[in-house]
Amino acid sequence: MARISLDCPNSLPGIPLSVLSVPMENKYKCQQCLLVLRKPVQAQCGHRFCVHCFKQLTSSGPKPCEACRAEEIYEEPISILNSTEAFPDNAAGREIASLPARCLNEGCPWTGSIKEYEAQHEGRCDFEKIQCSSCKNYILRSERDRHNERECEARTLNCKYCKVTFNYKDIKAHDEICLKFPLQCKDCGKKKIPREKFSDHLRSCAKSKSSCPFSEVGCKAVIDNSKLSDHESSSTVEHLRLLLPMVLSMVRTRVDASALCEWQEDSGLGLYRAPEEGVSMGASASVHSVDLDKKVTALENIVCVLNREVERSSVTMEAFAHQHRLDQEKIENLSNKVRQLERTLAMRDLQLSETDQIVRELQFCTYDGIFVWKITDFSRRKQEAVAGRTPAMFSPAFYSSKYGYKMCLRLYLNGDGTGRGTHLSLFFVVMRGKCDALLKWPFSQKVTLMLLDQNNREHIIDAFRPDVTSTSFQRPISEMNIASGCPLFCPLAKLAGKSPYLRDDTIFIKAIVDLTGL
Repeated sequence: MARISLDCPNSLPGIPLSVLSVPMENKYKCQQCLLVLRKPVQAQCGHRFCVHCFKQLTSSGPKPCEACRAEEIYEEPISILNSTEAFPDNAAGREIASLPARCLNEGCPWTGSIKEYEAQHEGRCDFEKIQCSSCKNYILRSERDRHNERECEARTLNCKYCKVTFNYKDIKAHDEICLKFPLQCKDCGKKKIPREKFSDHLRSCAKSKSSCPFSEVGCKAVIDNSKLSDHESSSTVEHLRLLLPMVLSMVRTRVDASALCEWQEDSGLGLYRAPEEGVSMGASASVHSVDLDKKVTALENIVCVLNREVERSSVTMEAFAHQHRLDQEKIENLSNKVRQLERTLAMRDLQLSETDQIVRELQFCTYDGIFVWKITDFSRRKQEAVAGRTPAMFSPAFYSSKYGYKMCLRLYLNGDGTGRGTHLSLFFVVMRGKCDALLKWPFSQKVTLMLLDQNNREHIIDAFRPDVTSTSFQRPISEMNIASGCPLFCPLAKLAGKSPYLRDDTIFIKAIVDLTGL
């Protein structure tokens, strides 16, 4: 018999009986765990075991088969379980693999075969209850991620302020001591002040109230930090009055001590002074000393207050100067940005203007050499031409073909040259196109110009063939060539009254380019 491989690191005991959808036959039951055989092996006595169970039984050496004893068929050496005398029961394994199975977890609708259960569903079922490794509670497998991230009381978190690691249950305690935890000042309303800097903020907060520095000598004022300097300046006399009793008390103490020392010195030398002389001299010196001490103390206090004011003013001026420099830098940066935006806007306006021009050209553009130009508001346009504000107007461009000659018309509503004031003057213009290098030059196609009768009876027509020696019909080197056409195209009298050429203050001009030979 073949030796069983005992090197299966992930072997499991039998499959629970409730997984089977049909009653289980005894031949499919492990004699050790009494569950459905998983990777069955057959001992030499004929009994079957899970490979996991058999390995456990024989791990410390050969063992007698308890199933043989229970069935009273025990016989040595056949009933001795030995790993060297057992073999994998593949036939039983195939039979068990084909048995119908269902998931034993409550709420799971999965069904299939034992083979599919082991390969695809076991240990993967979303309805299986598993134990959380942190809090030891049982949860559904499908809820494990949410539990680990949001619900587990023993999960580990990192403080988003100071990055210290702690358990979720300690979050409130940590927030109470976190040095980076954001606090809000109740006086000025400022938010997100780290706890470690909150005390400094309270001392410097402009809206926070504090006691006057002279509170130790009796000043009871409680004022905003921003107004402390004003209070000290306006209450200097009051503060000096509060200081005076303390200073006098100190002076008296000093005088008494100096008098005591003087008497002791005289006594030590054995000198004698008359009582009247000593009293008068002592009183005079005492009064003089008190006056001097008062003046000195008052002057010292005044100088001290003035020094503080000078220091505060100096600090304030320096802060203002620094802020002024910062503001100037910001203004300069903003000015540069504004200038840059103005340049960008100018470029965008130019691009929009060019795009608008292209759109207008494409809206009226034709590619067959025939162009009809509709001119509305004729009366207003003519008045502007007579006044000299807009003597001429250009039509949108049109082409002889998709890649052919680019052309347009130029119209003088009050005439031009010999027709000024008496005729409409209409001219033909050759324009610079993108494909001029592929075309034949000079331009030599016949051009027909028409003012259309809106009753379709008698159109005004003029036609000409280009003078190939004229610069008007050579390849353009600028945006458009010099216009060439008919200065006496149509008498203005024909457009007066109820003219068939002018209806609803609108005229129509048509241009036809003969494409023969192109």
